[in-house]
Formats: sequence, C-alpha cells, structure tokens
Amino acid sequence: MLGELVPALLGALVILFAGYLLARVLGRGLERLLRKLRFDDVLRRGGVTRAVEHAGYSVKPSRVFGNLVFWAVMFAVLMVAATAAGLQSLTDVFSELVSYIPSVIAAVVIVIVGTVLGGFVEGLILASAGALTGGPTLARVGHVGVIVLAIFMALQELGVATDIVTTAFAILFGAVALALALAFGLGNRDLAGEVTRAWYLRYQAEKAAIEREAAEEEAEIEAELAADDAAVAAKLRAGDAPVAAD
Repeated sequence: MLGELVPALLGALVILFAGYLLARVLGRGLERLLRKLRFDDVLRRGGVTRAVEHAGYSVKPSRVFGNLVFWAVMFAVLMVAATAAGLQSLTDVFSELVSYIPSVIAAVVIVIVGTVLGGFVEGLILASAGALTGGPTLARVGHVGVIVLAIFMALQELGVATDIVTTAFAILFGAVALALALAFGLGNRDLAGEVTRAWYLRYQAEKAAIEREAAEEEAEIEAELAADDAAVAAKLRAGDAPVAAD
C-alpha cells in the first residue's frame, strides 16, 4: 500500500511543480503582452480603472488577467495532480471549480464592458443635455444604471441565486422608474404640462400640415382632370365644326 502511495505522491508533486512553472510563465506572458498592447491605458480611458479606484481599490487590469490565467492553469494542474495521486473526491472538486472558471471570466468581462458603456452613456447624455438643469445628475444616473445592469447580468452568469437576483433587479428597476415618475410628475408639474402641451401642439401642427398637403394634392388632381376634360371637349368641338358647315 505504502509502496503504491509514495510513487503516486511523488508524481503528483512533480506535476504540481511543473504546472506551477507553466502557470507562472503563461500568467507573466499574458501580463507582458497586455502591457505592450497598452491594455491598461485603454481601460483607463474607458473609465474602468477610474471606477475601480473610486471603489477604493488600485489594480492593474493586465495583472488581473494574468492572475486569472495563472489560477486557471493551476486549477487544471491541481486536478491532474489529484488524479495522479488517486484522490478522486479532490479531483471532482477541482473539476467543478475548473468548469466554473469560464463563467467567472465572462462575468468579469460583462462588468468591464458595462463600466465602459456606462462611461459612454454618461458622456453621451452630458453632450446632449449637459447644459440643461439636472443634466449632469441624469448623466450620472445613466452611468450608474448601466453598471448596475451589468452587475446583475454578471450575477446571472455566475448563477448566484438566479431567482433572487432577477426579482431584486425587477424591484430595483421598478422603484427607480416609480421614483423618476413621481419626481417628474410631482416636482415638475408645470414642466410636465409644458412638455405635454408642446407635444400636443406639435402633433396638431403636423396633422394640419398633412391635411393641408392632402387637400392641395387633391385640388391639383381635380384641376388636372378638369383641364383634361376641357381639352377633350375642345378637340371634340373642333372635330365637329367642319361637319356642321357642310
């Protein structure tokens, strides 16, 4: 028994050592590649790094992805080493962890993309309505809203209490919509009335313009038909005139 266990443990240790070196090489290689591609600068311009720093953390995205690759390889190595050592239960645990890694990576990507899109939405709102009263506040609300949506999508991807997350998002979205509706309806009744009145007047003006254009087109068609009838009648009288003379 001991004679079979010792070689298995030695083989598992060799696999762990070689796998550790491989994971380090791959992690450092990816980190250097991302630095050469200026991946950190791209995320800093997109607002991702700034959002993380506002949360009280200081990280380098290239190092984060390098560490993710390192631990992904290490989990695979641990699974192989556990199989070599004959630890089937530990192999099953590591298999489940390794199968969960793609969901973690997808969740991280969703949060990053959501943060970038949130900054884009904020800039778009500031460019279009920044000069209006409440424009900056609306821009920040849009930014935060996109990030919150991305976080809920990431939680859905991770499978963390899917029903609870969906219900919480629906409640949060409904509460925000209700708060905005009440704030606009109660706090800005005069503004709401002016906006509604402006929409109604614009609708009436467009409707009158369409009716006027239709009436003008109908009048032109009737005028053309009358002109055609008059031309035909004139030709008929011109054709009947010699016959009457004979």
